[in-house]
Formats: sequence, C-alpha cells, structure tokens
Amino acid sequence: MPRPKRIRRVNTPPRFKGFNPIGLSEETAPVLINLEEYESIRLSDFELHGQVEAARIMGVSRPTYARIYESARRKVAEAFVQCRPIVFEGGKVYFDSDWYHCSSCECWFNHPAKDKEIAQCALCGSTKITHHKGDFEKGFEGDVCICPTCGFEKVHTLGKPCNQETCESCQRPLTRKHSPHRHRNRNNNCNI
Repeated sequence: MPRPKRIRRVNTPPRFKGFNPIGLSEETAPVLINLEEYESIRLSDFELHGQVEAARIMGVSRPTYARIYESARRKVAEAFVQCRPIVFEGGKVYFDSDWYHCSSCECWFNHPAKDKEIAQCALCGSTKITHHKGDFEKGFEGDVCICPTCGFEKVHTLGKPCNQETCESCQRPLTRKHSPHRHRNRNNNCNI
C-alpha cells in the first residue's frame, strides 16, 4: 500500500475552470491539471520563486515539488501540441483560507475569497455553519489516532504519523482510526 499523499497548500486557486483552444470544430478530451500543479506553475513561472522557496510555500519537500512542477509542464505542453482544452480540478490540496463546518450536513469547506462574507454552507445551503480559523493544522473531526490495545483516542496531528504518538495509559504506538491496518494490529494483540 503506497504512502498517503501529503496535503499541499494552495494560496491562490484559479479564478476560472480552464482554457479551450480557439478555431477547432471537433471536441477532444481535456487535459486535467490538478490544483497543486496550477499552483506550482504560478509560483515558479509567474512569481519566479525557486523550487526550494516554492516547495516551502506549498508545504512539500523540494523533490515532491519538482515532480508536481514537471507534471504540470508536461500537461500544458500536451494540451498545446495536441490542441486540447485544459481543465483545472482536483488534487490533494487545501486553500490558505478559513474553514467552516456545517452542522446540518456535517460538511467541512473552506472559503478562499477572504474579502467576501460567507453566510451559508457550500454544499447544502444551510446557515448552521461555524467558523474554524486555523483549525486545519490540528486535523478534522473524525481524523483520530487510536490505541489498538485499549481504545484510547487522540486527535491526529497533521504531518505527524500516528505511530509516532503513544498511548497515555499503555504506552503503545497509536494507529489511524479508520486505517485498514488498524484491525490487523488489533488482531495481533489477541491472546487466543
């Protein structure tokens, strides 16, 4: 099982959905550029940051940033050469903005437009929302480390693996609560 991707910070998301080549009558499949790839192009080619500084801004290692940036450049070249539209979407990102929680649909969402007031849930339209400024680094509700022996739970600290945390009562390494390996670890502790 591969390591989970680290969430990348995007300071300025695109204000548009993508681009379409002019003068083509045929419809072709678009090239999908992830938001972290867009951010890498913005940081390196528009703001002219070096890779070390851009990686620090995005919250990733320099080699990871280099892979993201190379992938973005290849996708842009593919779209130009093959006359294909570009669509910006997806990716393992969070926006450098305030976070909100809707108590109606249990949705967590952010609001990158800092100058505009948020009044309702982005998903269900409910006004039962609470503002969580700066709570992203602590982890979200449900993002929990658990002791496979006694069931002790602790809110997951973003960027620190659960197995580096220890249980307060039995001093065992913790695992992620919803990890597929949690059950395997629990079964190893059985005295059958």
